[in-house]
Amino acid sequence: MNVARTLWCVSLSLPLLTGCITRSEHDKLMAEAAQRLQQTQQAHQAQLAAKDQEITDLQTRIGLLEGEIAERDKRIGEEQAKAADLQRKLDDAVALNEQLRNTLERAGKSVDKLLTEKGDLSKALQDSKDRLEELRKAQAAAQKRADLFKSLALKFKKMIDSGDLKIVLRDGRMVLQLRNEVLFDPGRVDIKEAGKDALKEVATILSTLDDRKLQVAGHTDNVPISTGRFPSNWELSTARAVNVVKYLVEQGVQPAELSAAGYSEYDPVADNESTDGKAKNRRIEIVLQPNIGELVQVPTEALTN
Repeated sequence: MNVARTLWCVSLSLPLLTGCITRSEHDKLMAEAAQRLQQTQQAHQAQLAAKDQEITDLQTRIGLLEGEIAERDKRIGEEQAKAADLQRKLDDAVALNEQLRNTLERAGKSVDKLLTEKGDLSKALQDSKDRLEELRKAQAAAQKRADLFKSLALKFKKMIDSGDLKIVLRDGRMVLQLRNEVLFDPGRVDIKEAGKDALKEVATILSTLDDRKLQVAGHTDNVPISTGRFPSNWELSTARAVNVVKYLVEQGVQPAELSAAGYSEYDPVADNESTDGKAKNRRIEIVLQPNIGELVQVPTEALTN
């Protein structure tokens, strides 16, 4: 768009300039316009390269998730082998128990000890089956998260390429980050028109998610604010999050799936000592909260045996 605007301006200027300037001045102006056009194209190419790097980073994170799934598949296979071995031992013990029962009954001996051993083997088999089931649930949850990450990365590709949105993984949760400059003016909580356009696209995609809790979180840099309406960055970050929640509801996202939170300056993603770091910390995040089924705890024994 900047390139087109530059060409348009130059084309409009030429008829005006040719009637009142010398040929050398005209050539100089044309050279300067061409130089500005080249600089604009170079800046655009640099932005495209940065977006390609972000996509590469997302693909790397997807690879890490797939590695976790492969590791869980390996553990499931090991637990299945253990379960099969315990089943064979139990079958052997049952057969031996029956044989000894007949012998001991004829001799008037007690079979209580053998029954106890059988009970111990049965318990060990059940414990192994329980661990195997927990691992299956964990593997299914990890696969679901990986599929969701891939799906959202593709759906949000346009916004990611434009730099309006990033998708990151933090503490096992998927986080959509929107630049504050797109949504709000400094010290304000009213969503800008460009921000509304971005949120409309986000809402369209989020409304397709089934039974997924979403938390909208407001974040600021460490520059303090003190106004009658916003005594501190706590109030500012929370008000922005609430306004984003209300707008998402207007665009069709179910209100029961949404919550709002303000973190002020206390959850930074960059160093507040630099201008660039401050800009990164001023953001709105939409956090996809894990479902109960994704919080399966794998027994410690299953990971160490």
